[in-house]
Amino acid sequence: MSMIRCRLLAIAIAGLLDFVIGDPHGIWHPIRLVGKLISRLEHTIRNIFPKSKGGERAGGIVLVILVVLMTAGSVLLICLTAYTIHLYVGIAVESILLCYSFAATSLARESMAVGKALEEDLNQGRKAVSMIVGRDTDRLDEAGVISAAVETVAENTSDGVIAPLLFAFLGGAPLAYAYKAINTMDSMVGYRNERYAYFGTAAAKVDDVANFVPARLSAVLLIVASLFGDGKTAGLSHTIKIFRRDRLKHASPNSAQTESVMAGALGLQLAGPTSYFGRLHDKPYIGDALRAIERTDIGRAVRLMRIASVFCWLIGLVVLAVIVRFW
Repeated sequence: MSMIRCRLLAIAIAGLLDFVIGDPHGIWHPIRLVGKLISRLEHTIRNIFPKSKGGERAGGIVLVILVVLMTAGSVLLICLTAYTIHLYVGIAVESILLCYSFAATSLARESMAVGKALEEDLNQGRKAVSMIVGRDTDRLDEAGVISAAVETVAENTSDGVIAPLLFAFLGGAPLAYAYKAINTMDSMVGYRNERYAYFGTAAAKVDDVANFVPARLSAVLLIVASLFGDGKTAGLSHTIKIFRRDRLKHASPNSAQTESVMAGALGLQLAGPTSYFGRLHDKPYIGDALRAIERTDIGRAVRLMRIASVFCWLIGLVVLAVIVRFW
């Protein structure tokens, strides 16, 4: 059996596992281990490189190189060892590793938990949404909490769902984890604050490059998914209009790609001024408020994310199957 066939089976199994059980949590979660690696390397590198702009930028570059190589190399070694033991052992191990890298079901659960928390009271909703966003949440009103959850679903449709799938199709578990390492670094050190203004530059830039294609693919898939919305979703023409108008209204070249589609599809106005680490950032609004935002919009956003992820998974499997057929 060729490696492409093995990858086809592994991704198919991993996708089913993610759909059924989601991304299992635990202290030994691979992404948590990557996070610990990043923290330890950051501490070591900061002690080696000078405390200057150039020194911190150089240290950040070394961090990116080491984390990506160590993460992808470790996963590659694990997969090769498993395939050496037996073909089916290799497929099983790669399937499990890939399941940990996919996050569609976990994203859906954690986002829907925000809506359930809001049913209790606003403070519970703020606490729930603080678990999935990087912004300050202690002063958000109910609409702000819902908007934060919807925006997170939109952004993570690319970062947490489509991008890992795309890299898995291209290079199996090792490449999927190389991407996850880059994305995790960006979430940990890619901030524009005093501590990471220079040290996190490399991580942020590499993340922008890694997400350039996935973000735009995710936007297209969400546009298609919007055709399957409920009665409160806006029409296709409005969705495309908002995407074309607002897709670049973000400091990142990628985040507004999916956020603009989500805002257009749901007929909502998202983003706007947001507080991070006690500092207000005057972000532009995305979308038009055709109606008031409501709790059920979290479920609508999750539905669009789910449909887009299934489309990506099925299209990728078909493409790999065709390659296998004519390889």
